[in-house]
Amino acid sequence: MRRHQHVAFRLACVYGAGAAEAQDAVQEALLKAWRQLGRYDPARASFRTWLLTIVANEARSARRSGSRWAARHERLAGQERASEGAAPSSEVALLQRERASTLITALDGLRPGDREVILLRYGLELSERDISEVLRCRPGTVKSRLSRALDRMREEMPHG
Repeated sequence: MRRHQHVAFRLACVYGAGAAEAQDAVQEALLKAWRQLGRYDPARASFRTWLLTIVANEARSARRSGSRWAARHERLAGQERASEGAAPSSEVALLQRERASTLITALDGLRPGDREVILLRYGLELSERDISEVLRCRPGTVKSRLSRALDRMREEMPHG
């Protein structure tokens, strides 16, 4: 479970929880996973996917109590930039901030289900198969939802 804590936290953030709420959701999910470990079936899903499904359910519950969409994306964008290594020049940093802001604005304009599938695929880098298990739908459904969500996001992007 420790190996998957980081991605579990990021997943909880995708579902709208602030840092404290995300941590609470992850802890609650880990407790539930521990209690349900005897019900885990490796033939149905990898342990990682099984655990992330539990985290997603907990985080969805946390989301119902309030949304912090922009702050969540700023944190995710900050994690991406922090992991890139050397500090970029001020011009590159400005362009990256503008690009991140444009993407966040476009994501904000999407329906929650569209944001969810895009962030699971590209924010958390889950495979379509893993996403299908987390969302409890067929891989083909994930593929079509992702395609439609990306089309809608392109419509939200400023043209220029």
